Amino acid sequence: MAAKSKGSGMISTGIAAQNRKGRFNYTIVDTVEAGLVLKGPEVKSLRMGRATINEAYAGERNGEIWLINSYIPEYQGGVLSRFEPRAPRKLLLHKKQVDRLLGEVARDGVTLVPLDIHFNSRGLAKLTLGVGEGRKKADKRQAIADRDWQRDKARLMRNKGGDY
Repeated sequence: MAAKSKGSGMISTGIAAQNRKGRFNYTIVDTVEAGLVLKGPEVKSLRMGRATINEAYAGERNGEIWLINSYIPEYQGGVLSRFEPRAPRKLLLHKKQVDRLLGEVARDGVTLVPLDIHFNSRGLAKLTLGVGEGRKKADKRQAIADRDWQRDKARLMRNKGGDY
């Protein structure tokens, strides 16, 4: 998945940070891929795979969508320019996408959940943003039961060869 260049250990394409609890805590209705406004050292830190978006969320400011509370640590490679690790970062979306997302968020119980930050085939940092509806505790239990059943079913099919 994450193809790495030979010597440097930096991510060239693939996932740099993932919010694994995002799909568990929310029912994802729709996803959108958005660009990120980043500084050079932030991109280098992302390529090292050190960012976290577990507690991040997306919100609206002045008619634009921003990624808030994401953590990208400072790059320690001798770079002089410093940046704030938890600074809000602007998301790059078309105006129609912004209007549609803000319309969906205006409904009760709908929020924008960052699912992952990845590098596309051109090497650009992108954020997968999900439109999520919050799950209740019973829904989470059902999701766990469904996941366990799918795993057990796959194990049975693999071991028995499909013969019962």
